[in-house]
Amino acid sequence: MGFTRKRRSRNGKIRYQALYEDACGVRQTAGTYATLKEADKAWQRAESRTAEGKRGDPRRAKQRFRVYVEATWLPNHRIEESTRQDYVYAINAHIMPFFGEMRLKDISSETVRNWITHLKERGVPAHRIRYCKTSILNAIFTTAVNDGILEYHPSRGVETDPVPEKPRKTITPEQFNLIYQALPDADAQLLIETDIESGLRWGELTELRVKDLDIPTRILTVSRAVVQLVRKHHPEGKRFLIKEYPKGKRWRRIKLSAQIVAKLKAHIEAEGLQPGDLLFARHRPTPPPALQIVTPENLTFEAANGRTYTHGTITAYNLGKCKCDRCRGAYATYRAKRRAKGKDNPRKPRTIDDDPHISASWFRKHCWYPARDAADLDWSPRIHDLRHAHASWLLAGGADLQVVKERLGHRKISTTERYLHTLPNADETALDALDKIRAPQAAPQGDQPNAAELERELAEAQARIAELQTVITDQLIAQTTKSALRPA
Repeated sequence: MGFTRKRRSRNGKIRYQALYEDACGVRQTAGTYATLKEADKAWQRAESRTAEGKRGDPRRAKQRFRVYVEATWLPNHRIEESTRQDYVYAINAHIMPFFGEMRLKDISSETVRNWITHLKERGVPAHRIRYCKTSILNAIFTTAVNDGILEYHPSRGVETDPVPEKPRKTITPEQFNLIYQALPDADAQLLIETDIESGLRWGELTELRVKDLDIPTRILTVSRAVVQLVRKHHPEGKRFLIKEYPKGKRWRRIKLSAQIVAKLKAHIEAEGLQPGDLLFARHRPTPPPALQIVTPENLTFEAANGRTYTHGTITAYNLGKCKCDRCRGAYATYRAKRRAKGKDNPRKPRTIDDDPHISASWFRKHCWYPARDAADLDWSPRIHDLRHAHASWLLAGGADLQVVKERLGHRKISTTERYLHTLPNADETALDALDKIRAPQAAPQGDQPNAAELERELAEAQARIAELQTVITDQLIAQTTKSALRPA
């Protein structure tokens, strides 16, 4: 049972505090008011909300949007770490500048529509606005409603501009061969060929280990994936996070061709890989050879600026731009002496990353982009387009749609259907059938009808059609008249 308590403020004024018990029997306050009547109404409203099953404290709706998102929603929202990283960037760039200082209770559907217009005026693409509204803002307000902070969902029912789905373009076998031949080494070629043969995502491909491939049966088990994060978003401050499940959160097993399994087997034996080792790992760059001891007459060199400097000096490092081991050592010694005297603030030492996973950005920059440019294609395929090509090639070759769905790890078969008819020659069969129907039957040369006969046949056909239309009209009139005269 709620009640009102009289309180005296510091300046001597009498105020009234409304108190009630929540669903758990814990005494809560519904606010402090200037009059007894206002306080009684407040605790009565709070009790009514409790009886209706509405949990939460209405005062929590007065908190700022920034405080709620950063302190409550984002730390406790259960999402993948890579998704959390994307959310943080999108929130800071597009959502927080507009909603950050607003109170939750002051945000309405009109406010959300104004925000969408604001983003459009800033030139934010439609697909990015849709992502921020549908994936992030809806999730924030849904949680606030479920927790009893808000009574209604501000962004529910607010529409964004349509995002047209562009036609999917697929790598053809000829284009793949051009890119494959332009790759820098055999390891990059094997990785790309395995990708086109299996249709794996990049995180699944670069987390494959020797134990995942059963060579006798040629069965590959996809049971893990790796994602690359910024260190501040990684739970342990690292760059790569291994998930014990692929996308879709279920394992899958696919069979590889005999030729790619033979290449993978030779790769495993040549590298001496153990069952727990990665099939594809980045190689440590070999350290540069040490500078040989030079004779005194060869200690000088002419720099690009036309001046002559001596190796092993600071001026040769700074002005001569020489980065040999002798000049680098001299500069490092000079800096160490200054830091020892407290004259310089040493920068934070670089962290050596010994993770063997291949970075997607590194592979794109050093392997994929140069090979793609060398292939001189009329478009710019991504590495992920190899997965699309795998599905399109299988379906174009007659593979069962359900089998392709299972190989790709799709949950819905409608997702796999998108890869139908994506190759340039996918509709050739349909066009051939159309030509076959439209093409006139070949007649002997002597039996070709002339123009007069064609006009006569056309006139007869039109007269017959008019006659049939007259008969049908008469029958309809007779049926209508008969129905009107029939007694009720």
